[in-house]
Amino acid sequence: MPLLEAVRMALRMIGAQKLKSFFSLIGVLIGVTFLIAVVSIVQGMNVYMEDQFANRLVGLNTFQLRQRPGIVMENIDDTTWRSWSRRPRITYADARYVRERLTTPVTTSFFCADNVDVRYGTKEAKGIQLNGAEHTFFQIKNYEIASGRVFSEQEVRRGAAVLVIGDLIAEKLFEGVDPLGKSVIIAGLPYRVVGVVAKQGNLFGISMDKFVVMPYSAPARRWICPHNVLDELQVQARNPLEMQLAMAEAEALMRSRRQLGPRDDNNFALQTAEGALSGWNKISAILMMALPGLVAISLVVGGIVIMNIMLMAVTERTREIGIRKALGARRRDIMAQFIVEAATLSLVGAALGIGAGLGLAFLVQALSPLPAAVAPWSVVVGVILGISVGVIAGAYPASRAARLDPITALRAE
Repeated sequence: MPLLEAVRMALRMIGAQKLKSFFSLIGVLIGVTFLIAVVSIVQGMNVYMEDQFANRLVGLNTFQLRQRPGIVMENIDDTTWRSWSRRPRITYADARYVRERLTTPVTTSFFCADNVDVRYGTKEAKGIQLNGAEHTFFQIKNYEIASGRVFSEQEVRRGAAVLVIGDLIAEKLFEGVDPLGKSVIIAGLPYRVVGVVAKQGNLFGISMDKFVVMPYSAPARRWICPHNVLDELQVQARNPLEMQLAMAEAEALMRSRRQLGPRDDNNFALQTAEGALSGWNKISAILMMALPGLVAISLVVGGIVIMNIMLMAVTERTREIGIRKALGARRRDIMAQFIVEAATLSLVGAALGIGAGLGLAFLVQALSPLPAAVAPWSVVVGVILGISVGVIAGAYPASRAARLDPITALRAE
């Protein structure tokens, strides 16, 4: 029997017995739906965490020299926390020592931050992140300036009381007013607004525009950079390879400066976007490892159901099989017919599962901050699984049909 004819017969059978066919393919449908939905959500989260979370919080090709990691996505025991807290802070002198001796081309910025209240006239924005940095900070963070300018190197050197504000601060304090040139009050001191950063949007539902940036040497440094210490030295290289080289240099320089022996652990941290993602990468790996087992359970159940349905079909169509054999159909023709019918049934379930999985993934994306990204390989795997389950499940019923004696089959009622 030609393949297309067998497929047409299978589709006619599915159309004629809709309820039975639905229950036959529901196992495959659930398995493939779960595969597509989970892979799409995990892939979307991978893209989101890499492009949005890590690169926006740390920076592209950037590492941070810190007292301890600033982003921790796994459980840390109390002993480790206490050990980190006892480490010496990163000082201005430490940062200058490293920066001046790095041979790899990099862009660097001192950085420290804390939450403050910002006031303009009668309006006040509470809990705003005040960042103290150098003029290179905006390049490292890849911030686009919507209006005005960033503060200059000269303003950093003389500790000018100037400020670049986030989009949310501009909206909250200066609604309907051009903020450039206006003065806001931070910790009782006036700061002149010289620039506004373009809107950054949200990260997991949290606004990324709720900040202001001043030179780290400005008067408010006493609140965010006390006693000549920094939260971190930010270092950005031109590409990942140079970033790794610069990190190795920075580690060697800090160990030498702090006179650490070969067996001594680092008493500082070098944090990268990859390090910030370590916790999520573990979760993602666990999900992807568990996925085959969960999908297999649904597919095994679906295969058993399809096998039983096909065995029933063999029993119901015994006379038809006898007539076809009497007219010259060979065993392989009978086997091909039933295997193709089972594979078609399973493939229809897989196709519905792919559609349902994609729909579920994008529904999650629409109703939550979680993104979804379709992985083409998961769709291909879904199709292959659909065909494979059908072929395997249909093999025994097809063999049983092919072995029927034509005379005995013709006598069947």
